[in-house]
Amino acid sequence: MTSKTEAVLAQEPETPDLVPSEASASPSSERASTPSFPKVLRRRLDSFFADEKISYKADQTMWVKIAAGLAVLAGSWIAIYALQPGSWKFVALYVLGGLAQTFLLLNIAHDSNHNAISSRPVVNKTLNYVFDLCGISSYMWRILHHRGHHSCINLHGEDDALSGRGIFRFTPYESRAPWHRFQHFYALFVYALFSLDYVLFRDFASFFFPSHDYLKRAKHPLREYAILFAGKGFYLTYMLVLPVMVLGKSPALVAGAFLLVHVIVGLSVTLVFQTTHTVDSTYFPADRGEFDNGVYHIFATTADYATETPLVGWLVGGLNHHIVHHLCPFVCHTHYAPLTRIVKETAEEFGVAYRQHPTMTGAIRHHLTLLRQLGNEN
Repeated sequence: MTSKTEAVLAQEPETPDLVPSEASASPSSERASTPSFPKVLRRRLDSFFADEKISYKADQTMWVKIAAGLAVLAGSWIAIYALQPGSWKFVALYVLGGLAQTFLLLNIAHDSNHNAISSRPVVNKTLNYVFDLCGISSYMWRILHHRGHHSCINLHGEDDALSGRGIFRFTPYESRAPWHRFQHFYALFVYALFSLDYVLFRDFASFFFPSHDYLKRAKHPLREYAILFAGKGFYLTYMLVLPVMVLGKSPALVAGAFLLVHVIVGLSVTLVFQTTHTVDSTYFPADRGEFDNGVYHIFATTADYATETPLVGWLVGGLNHHIVHHLCPFVCHTHYAPLTRIVKETAEEFGVAYRQHPTMTGAIRHHLTLLRQLGNEN
């Protein structure tokens, strides 16, 4: 990790990603041998940027997205206080701010978390505070996402995204409870509470009552505890307290708008991510050593969706191009579309299965199908 504020894991280093990091992903790090699928794929992905003479960091499109997302979020709140609208217009502007938060989380916060926006760490670090602006600890999310997902995709007991917390059975290695037979019915209702859970409970539990071994071993800097409480306080103040105290809005109205925003954020973020790994066509390895190369692990456990629909990629921060994201997490998502075409062609050439769904709704159906299967089969 590059920042002094990152967690220091006691006695052992952080488990690396399944593919080389930004510093080690250049062709020069490869040893000469018979061309293999991982080597050829990596060389072609690297060559794209060299041939096009472009940076793999943020391009003009990305900076426009950053400016637009922040402008809509700030503009919605400026309008609320400047216009002091009635109840329905207040809710509309409040929800507009919530949509901006969703856009910023998927497009800006996620990329900055991977240092994919700029080669200057301070730029990524600053934009990563978008998480805190939306009520989620950027520090803890980084740990859970890197150590608890990118390094252990679909591994039971390690991948934080598979932590059903007893409510869901996301993997065949999880014990099945009677209520899991209905999980494909109640999933969307629970997903709607995802971001609210992070804001009010999950971050605090990860800091003070960790369930993962790597969190139990972590020594968090005091600064991050201060940012945790300051970030939560700031978020709850501008989202709940000030509209009541300054604008005189009904607490019930503000609370209702707050819940509506979290339904939107929770459903959007959860479905964007769940449809990339927990679908009925992806694989759940028994252990880390099942594949001799992390690239094969990624292809077996990850699925793309709607890669030929630019609007979807624009809205979800390129996370529908999820295989490329795991292969090149340090690359800005506005470059993903041409890289996905390289991935498809190379996979077909080497006979490696490439998993995809033509639409996001189709991917959601396949996710719910997996939940139904896991809920009814041992």
